[in-house]
Amino acid sequence: MLILTRKVGESIAIGDGSITVSVMEVKGRQVRLGISAPANTPIHRQEIFSKIKEANQQASAAQAVDLDALSRILQSEDPDA
Repeated sequence: MLILTRKVGESIAIGDGSITVSVMEVKGRQVRLGISAPANTPIHRQEIFSKIKEANQQASAAQAVDLDALSRILQSEDPDA
């Protein structure tokens, strides 16, 4: 992990410079950041990203169960019906 020190108004560039993180304000134990990135780059707080990832994994698991059930139903049908 790279650790940098920045003051209010200072920024860091990420990658090719298309993503910029700026320190907007420091108030007590909170730091307000401004993030400039291309519109197609999703930006989430870590706790939100973790919930999105978990929801996607649960949805994927549910799809696999549904497909297994559908497969069993199709296999149990009488082909002459």
